[in-house]
Amino acid sequence: MDLNKLLKPRKMAVVGASEKPSTMGGDLLHNIKLWGRMEDVYMVNPKYDTIFGEKCYHSISDIPEDIDTVVICTSKKAVPGLLREAASKGCKGAVVYASGYGETRDEEGKRAQAELTALCHELDMALMGPNCGGFNNYIDRVCSFAFIIEDRNFRGNIGFVSQSGQLCQSLMENTTRFSYMMSVGNCSTVYVEDYMDFLVDDPDTKVVAAYVEGIKDPSKFISTLQKAARKRKPVVILKVGASEKASALASSHTGSMAGADKAFDAIAKKFGVIRVKDLEELHAISTVLSTLPELPAKPTFSAMAFSGGEGVVCADSAFYNGINFPDFESETRDALQAMLPYYATANNPLDMTFTMSYDSDVFAKALRTVMDDPNIGMCLLCFTILQKNIAPDVLTMIEGIEKVARQGKAKPMAFVPLMENTRERALAERLAAVGVPILPPTHYAFSTLRHLADFIQYNADEKDLDLPVATKGQTVGAGTPVALTERVSKEKLGKYGMPVTREVLVPCEAGGAKAAAAAESLGFPVVMKIESEQIMHKSDVGGVVLNVRDSGEAAAAFDRILENVRINAPEACLNGVLIQEMAPAGLEIIIGVNNDPQFGPVVLCGLGGIFVEIFKDIALCPAPVSRSEAMNMLKSLKGYPLLKGARGGKKLDMEAVVTAIMSVSRYATEHMDKVSQIDINPLLVYPEGQGAKAVDALIINKT
Repeated sequence: MDLNKLLKPRKMAVVGASEKPSTMGGDLLHNIKLWGRMEDVYMVNPKYDTIFGEKCYHSISDIPEDIDTVVICTSKKAVPGLLREAASKGCKGAVVYASGYGETRDEEGKRAQAELTALCHELDMALMGPNCGGFNNYIDRVCSFAFIIEDRNFRGNIGFVSQSGQLCQSLMENTTRFSYMMSVGNCSTVYVEDYMDFLVDDPDTKVVAAYVEGIKDPSKFISTLQKAARKRKPVVILKVGASEKASALASSHTGSMAGADKAFDAIAKKFGVIRVKDLEELHAISTVLSTLPELPAKPTFSAMAFSGGEGVVCADSAFYNGINFPDFESETRDALQAMLPYYATANNPLDMTFTMSYDSDVFAKALRTVMDDPNIGMCLLCFTILQKNIAPDVLTMIEGIEKVARQGKAKPMAFVPLMENTRERALAERLAAVGVPILPPTHYAFSTLRHLADFIQYNADEKDLDLPVATKGQTVGAGTPVALTERVSKEKLGKYGMPVTREVLVPCEAGGAKAAAAAESLGFPVVMKIESEQIMHKSDVGGVVLNVRDSGEAAAAFDRILENVRINAPEACLNGVLIQEMAPAGLEIIIGVNNDPQFGPVVLCGLGGIFVEIFKDIALCPAPVSRSEAMNMLKSLKGYPLLKGARGGKKLDMEAVVTAIMSVSRYATEHMDKVSQIDINPLLVYPEGQGAKAVDALIINKT
């Protein structure tokens, strides 16, 4: 299917065209007349000969030439016939507003959507919708959006894809400027990830933004993110479904399945996707990325204000979001101090005092001085632009900014207001013209700058981006779960480089004497555990004895374990007793894998014990995991200082943990069609140079 025919049509037909307001056909024509290419639109309605004084055709077949896209403003019942009729005129793109399809979640709606999808594949027609609001292509002045929009210049470089039409409307009522704006609805035929892929390739789109309720083709989604990461094109996603309530609402809205939120979050981090929590964040970071002429060279910031209070508020907000305000170099401090009154001090954030608000040349000189400091990557101007600005200070600032911009070699700049307000549009446009965005107030401003800092530091070359994901309509690791024994699990992982304990399996019928001999061959002390595919939690059935110190204890423990298990798990099939070396104490690490149905194996690591059970101190990364990614997983843990030797402790062997994470990642990647879960708990980590050892492991396959 050719999305260019849908999104960049030469000729378009509107079926159900009307002069009536508050109808899909009427409101669409209002928008087209406002800013679209009316001369390339054919109006179709059997009830009218003319609409707005222009010819109206009674059917698609009456149109005198071929069309590229048809916009259907009728009820669901008429849609199939109109699509076939449009196809006879060479049409390869369609927009269907009608509802009553998969979003209803009833059998009739699901069947209607399946039939619509099959028809579009038969006709080779790219269909937006159903249950959608349409799209606007602001580059080529193509309008198929059926909600009334204001008369202003919307053309920009943000491509926005949304499964909600109202979110599109909300952004258009703001100052956002778009290359494309798409309300795509149920995505029966063309998916969100297809539109995102189009925008990643589109030279007129600088930022790809999306509101996503569910991913239907994981393979296409991943390939799109790979492409964007390697191009360094920003992708901003508002993905819902983190809560159970939101996931249920998304399903009822467009029939989308939200999927596992933690897996999606890990995917976003791997590919440098900026995942936001709400529409305000999406608007803010998209606007910053689209407006800045270039990204900051480093994620360090300065703040300049006319008041000490503004600077202090910004400093705290920056602290809460991990934003760095480095100290100025001594040369910068001396130069600024010479410009300031005697009672002011040149710090970062900088209280310029109002003495700099009266002369744009003085302000420009101070701004250039801060900007030239090698410690600073981006300059923030902390001041609230109002809807109507009476005081001259804001004009002084803007004139100074314009002078610095005209001088060239200006570092990125942004305004940070202290209060929410409607901004004077003329001033906002002046700033945008020199590449200076206005952020929301401090709470959102500094969370936005955190996203910007993370994007600046993202390096695709440090990631392994070749994910083994499911193709469209498939899921990975599907089937009935079957647990492997600890011994077999360790054998399999050991072949991939996982350091494991030495151990021997003694069959049930061998007796205590054989168990004692096996224990002696390993060297005391040893650990003894029951082995059975039906028993995953061995301690619960009395199937584990620790710190066995001699042959007599080993023989007695063998008999006791078998007796306990035959009482507590009488149905279990027993392979014998596993005797293993008792590893010395070390820091407990947990490493695991969950095979996500859409995105494949996701690797987990965290410190064991209360760190994972109570504090939930874990890191996730989709497999395969590179060495750099594995090390960053460890560094992201709150308990990471323990690995570095906190409070006088010895520095531990982090390279051994990294190797263990990578070995699990490789195994999970190569067995993604079979493996469901992997659990190494614990991996004991020893001082640097002494390695690590997995003392328990579990692989659960699906057959």
